[in-house]
Amino acid sequence: MPALPQRYTVTAALPYANGPVHIGHLAGVYLPADIYTRYLRAQQRDVKFICGSDEHGVPITIRAQKEGVTPQQVVDKYHALIGDSFRDFGVSFDIYSRTSSKTHAETASDFFLKLHADGKFIEQVSEQYYDEQADQFLADRYIVGTCPNCGNDNAYGDQCEKCGTSLSPTELINPRSMLSGNHPVLRETKHWYLPLDQYEHWLREWIVEGHKQDWKANVYGQCKSWIDQGLLPRAVTRDLDWGVPVPVPGGEGKVLYVWFDAPIGYISATKELLPDGAWEPYWKDAGTKLVHFIGKDNIVFHCIIFPAMLKAHGEFILPDNVPANEFLNLEGDKISTSRNWAVWLHEYLLDFPGQADVLRYVLCANAPENKDNDFTWKDFQARNNNELVANLGNFVNRAVVLTHKFFDGKVPAAVGFSTEDEDVLRQMGEFPARIGELLENYRFRDALNELMSLSRLGNKYLADQEPWKLIKTDEARTGTVLHVSLQLTAAFVTLLEPFLPEAAARLGRMLNTEKGTWPEAGRPNALPAGHQLAEAALLFTKIEDATVEAQVQKLLDTKKANELAAAVAAPAKEDISFEQFQTMDLRIGTIVAAEKVAKTKKLLKLSVDLGFDEPRTIVSGIAEHFLPEALVGQQVQVLLNLAPREIKGIQSQGMLLMAENADGVLSLMQPSSAVRPGSGVA
Repeated sequence: MPALPQRYTVTAALPYANGPVHIGHLAGVYLPADIYTRYLRAQQRDVKFICGSDEHGVPITIRAQKEGVTPQQVVDKYHALIGDSFRDFGVSFDIYSRTSSKTHAETASDFFLKLHADGKFIEQVSEQYYDEQADQFLADRYIVGTCPNCGNDNAYGDQCEKCGTSLSPTELINPRSMLSGNHPVLRETKHWYLPLDQYEHWLREWIVEGHKQDWKANVYGQCKSWIDQGLLPRAVTRDLDWGVPVPVPGGEGKVLYVWFDAPIGYISATKELLPDGAWEPYWKDAGTKLVHFIGKDNIVFHCIIFPAMLKAHGEFILPDNVPANEFLNLEGDKISTSRNWAVWLHEYLLDFPGQADVLRYVLCANAPENKDNDFTWKDFQARNNNELVANLGNFVNRAVVLTHKFFDGKVPAAVGFSTEDEDVLRQMGEFPARIGELLENYRFRDALNELMSLSRLGNKYLADQEPWKLIKTDEARTGTVLHVSLQLTAAFVTLLEPFLPEAAARLGRMLNTEKGTWPEAGRPNALPAGHQLAEAALLFTKIEDATVEAQVQKLLDTKKANELAAAVAAPAKEDISFEQFQTMDLRIGTIVAAEKVAKTKKLLKLSVDLGFDEPRTIVSGIAEHFLPEALVGQQVQVLLNLAPREIKGIQSQGMLLMAENADGVLSLMQPSSAVRPGSGVA
């Protein structure tokens, strides 16, 4: 068995301080990170749990612009709201810092200067979009236009959120500035780049060969795919005025790119927590185990880019594991902050005061560990009523209430153990190791299920022994049964704490005992005979139909409001000349073959007869709307003279034109009657 690490540094992804946090954030990142850290503390390991607000980047400035305030006012508001939400849900950070702090600016600047002095960057002059009216260069997210892949008119300069395709601003059709609405122009600008291609061989050895067995399949697969496609230099600076200023000559008016400065926030937060060099062992000592908890949208940054930065610096350890989760959906639909389709943590506690642990339980039991999963209010109610109330709560309540009823609330003595008693105590003693092994391997859902098996064991034992009947004929045997049951109950004070800390604390008060260390949990004599219990109280309460129906109705009202908003036609785009329109070659084609693109959810590869000798291949992000076989034979409208573009290794030669309803459903643009393939659209 390998030696245990001397210490642990556990980080949770820095949330953007441009809005509140929702259940998807908690389920994907912060809850598993908290469970893991609380478990390590119970094992008496040396661990620091690090997080903070990510307060730089374009989303902050966009929010500030919309609200008519400064970026600092935005981050101050949401840093406080997010921090309060985490505390209310028992997320036990050792520090929750922020990247607008002085310590962070100094740490990020020093990191950049070290790489700059060591010649780790390359300088490149490139053309980037510039808004002449706003008199500034535009970050990718300040540019919107038509996606060349799916035709979405509101694709961003870095990604189309409709089809998921990664983009560069120059790939957008008819780009426009979000600041002025004008068409931006290209101007030259100089930036510093981290040459990721120089680290490709090392990353292949470190990840593809070195972490094949111990990293989660979703993490490993995404990393391998990125490396197999080949890595390119990535800019570490940006033309913005909000962020950490570039600390070298020529860096005036530029800041460190948020993807570069944000992960350094883990280091700067640790420095705030442990000043005067005490932080260094947690980031520089080989005996430290570094674990990053993130969502799947951050895998590339934490597994490829940040490790390359650390490797280039040369003084820091690398992450041992990055147990990223997939996404959590809500009532069958993707969580969306822009559509208000979410359960916000701060709002949940207004509707369910004192029930943070119920949400922690449901989100862990339904965690998206290996694939996207779905949260529904009906499932929330069922898990609370059937598992927390009827299983765990029922066992604890019966054990404590019967002890008060028959033995004045004092733990009765055991007068000889039967075979059944010994078997229950033996099984109880095995649970800490089994649950611990699952937590060590980041299998939090399985660990919680294992813990609930302990209460199922207790309920079966009570049901089999029937102490409420036994008391009439054998008080001594009744005392032994309740003595055994109370030992099981006491085990929960420690074993439940990582998952449901408030419930564990309430149980400890009820049993008049404190949590112990993890190895001590499951001891057969945790509560000695004669130990006085406090009054019994319900650990959990039933959630009624009307309560969850109100939550469902709130979501239905949100969906209706979104539909009404979408029913209003979008504003007309900037006028174009007739000559510009004439440059677009629109034709009618017939789809002769269609198939899904391997390893994608949204892409179809289409062969379209456009009247030429050979059909044209078009890749389109419509796989979630149409079955491939249903498209064969359909006539469609095609933008023929769109510049060819390689998508997932396939050369796409054109773009299908689609109509989109307010609910996001796509429809084919078709002639009213069949026409010859290649016919022009006039």
